Amino acid sequence: MARPVTFCPALLVVDVQEDFCPPNGSLAVPGGRDVVPLINELLQLPFVLKIATKDHHPPSHVSFASNHPNATPFVTTATITNPANPNETYETLLWPTHAVADTPGNALVPELDASRVDAVVLKGTDPRVEMYSAFRSPLRDPPLASAVSDLEGRLRAAAVTDVFVVGLAGDYCVKNTARDSAELGWRTCVVEEGVRSVGGVEGWAQTVVELEGAGVEIVKADGPEVGWVKEVVA
Repeated sequence: MARPVTFCPALLVVDVQEDFCPPNGSLAVPGGRDVVPLINELLQLPFVLKIATKDHHPPSHVSFASNHPNATPFVTTATITNPANPNETYETLLWPTHAVADTPGNALVPELDASRVDAVVLKGTDPRVEMYSAFRSPLRDPPLASAVSDLEGRLRAAAVTDVFVVGLAGDYCVKNTARDSAELGWRTCVVEEGVRSVGGVEGWAQTVVELEGAGVEIVKADGPEVGWVKEVVA
């Protein structure tokens, strides 16, 4: 496989936050902390842009089971409606309260070498909608301005051609971020060893099928794609 003629890669580190990591995270992804050493290695490579994302929810966020009567985390779903279009709706699973702004669980894990991150993009700040993707919410008709981040603009300003995605969780925020990246026109890949999933190995296997169907590549840390990044002249 040959390196693309034009190759300007960015790294997206998705939601490597305390609440998504054992041992104390309220929504801990199994093995979540295990991705950090590899991510730190990737952060040392000459990506033209390195962005971390964070869930950054208000306490009243719609995805929290605690904000719905008689709801049970991981079991109950809720219908979310576009405030600008009552005909556009989607179902979302309800979660334990997590990643609330200005709480310890919202922080990036201290092991992550955040000094090498160029910017942190916040998502999920509008209490009315879920935002698994770091780009935008699922509401598209019309898009909800308060649930569209500046991530797309940052990537375009840096003339990025290729997006590499790692982080948590593979079957939710990594998946949706990678899908949107591909849909918005970037060559997109997920570095498999840099991901852990809520659904474990089985959940990730199902996600791989979805991502490949959406045009996202699943690559290895020692594969040629990461090797191309090492060849970039900083």
